[in-house]
Amino acid sequence: MNEVEKHKIREKLEALKLEHRDLDDATHHMPKTIHTQMQISRLKKRKLLLKDEIIKLENLLIPDILA
Repeated sequence: MNEVEKHKIREKLEALKLEHRDLDDATHHMPKTIHTQMQISRLKKRKLLLKDEIIKLENLLIPDILA
């Protein structure tokens, strides 16, 4: 993987982490009514998807270690 590809992955990682933090803030500040529980549930599912994508990208940046 060349430096340009690594740079693009790092940029994507930062964008995903920012979105993840924003969703976290949004879920903590939403009123806890029955109506918003569905919205909170959707936001939490999106957060989980983002976390999975973040982990995949971080793993791409870790060099393979020969055993």
